Amino acid sequence: MEQLIEFYSNHYLLGSAWILAAVLLILSYVQTAMSGSQSLTTVGATEVVNRENGVMIDLRSIADFNKGHISGSINLPFTKLKDSMKDLEKYQDSPMIMVCNTGMQAGAASTMLRAKGFKDVHKLKGGIQSWTAENLPLKKG
Repeated sequence: MEQLIEFYSNHYLLGSAWILAAVLLILSYVQTAMSGSQSLTTVGATEVVNRENGVMIDLRSIADFNKGHISGSINLPFTKLKDSMKDLEKYQDSPMIMVCNTGMQAGAASTMLRAKGFKDVHKLKGGIQSWTAENLPLKKG
């Protein structure tokens, strides 16, 4: 313990940076745990759809959706999500995967759905950009 105190007193900037990094890591973990939002990779999302009859909800605009979307996904623009909660109730017993462009809106949508009582809600990590980066197919139109 004395060595730790001596190290910190001799290298307070390095010690402070380490403490700050540890605090930020803990806060990030707590925030993820409290939001209940589970990120799925493209492989994980595909497994949820194929093995558990998961439903992909594409939160992008209709124009972006028509340019290319994951086959079988349902388009529900993020701006209309609050008004469409009733429409999503039919999927309440199925795992739902929120998809947006980069994953940011999907996280917010997952949190919103969980607050409304939806239990099995995930987001596609990295959004449609991660899907296309892995050269996975998109359906146009």
